[in-house]
Amino acid sequence: MNISPDVPLWQWEWIILNRTILFTWLVMAILVIVSWFITRRLTSGPRISRGQNLLEVLVVGLRNQIREVSQQEPGPYMPFVGTLFLFIVVSNILSIVPGYDAPTSSISTTAALATCVFVAVPIYGIAHQGLPGYLKQYIQPSVFMLPFNIIGEFSRTLALAVRLYGNIMSGSVIGAILLGFVPLFVPILMQAFGLLTGMIQAYIFAVLAMVYIASATQNGQGPTEQQDTENTDSDTTSTHTPTS
Repeated sequence: MNISPDVPLWQWEWIILNRTILFTWLVMAILVIVSWFITRRLTSGPRISRGQNLLEVLVVGLRNQIREVSQQEPGPYMPFVGTLFLFIVVSNILSIVPGYDAPTSSISTTAALATCVFVAVPIYGIAHQGLPGYLKQYIQPSVFMLPFNIIGEFSRTLALAVRLYGNIMSGSVIGAILLGFVPLFVPILMQAFGLLTGMIQAYIFAVLAMVYIASATQNGQGPTEQQDTENTDSDTTSTHTPTS
């Protein structure tokens, strides 16, 4: 029994095609085809297709979750976080197909996803606060925190990769072991439990990614606090304005 799906299927010199890459391409193709099929006939009328209805529920749910986590408008973050969530969910749901190995059960895939988050955090942070404002976070509350903040960036990236890999891989291994001892009902129950775990892990990964991005884009005051400050300033100005 192979713990990792990184089993070579074809190799030519230094080019290797393994099961992880193959199933990753499969998930990407499914996402592209389904997205094209659903969005080719979008309508704003009263009668919409089931696919558009499902898409709208998914998009609204993701936008509300991003807004709740970050306390910011979800527009700039929706493409990145939504893509992470959909890729992980589809990768895990397809594990019910015989012969399929979820790409997320490979440490190489989860490390790549965590690296995407690691790169996206400073990009969003610099775009929102500028380079000086973003780098200033590393020396807060004291300059002595600089090495610890840098270590924290790498450690949370490692935690993202290992958490997703460990949960998905362990579910696959336990299901394969039980299949050898109790080949009927228990593996089915474990498979159903694995699907639930896979969806929860996709949600956790996306939420943590948004938390890390939000921590880099917030400059000490959330939108609500900023709005309250602006309202207070405007009330103070109107109070001190002389009347004729």
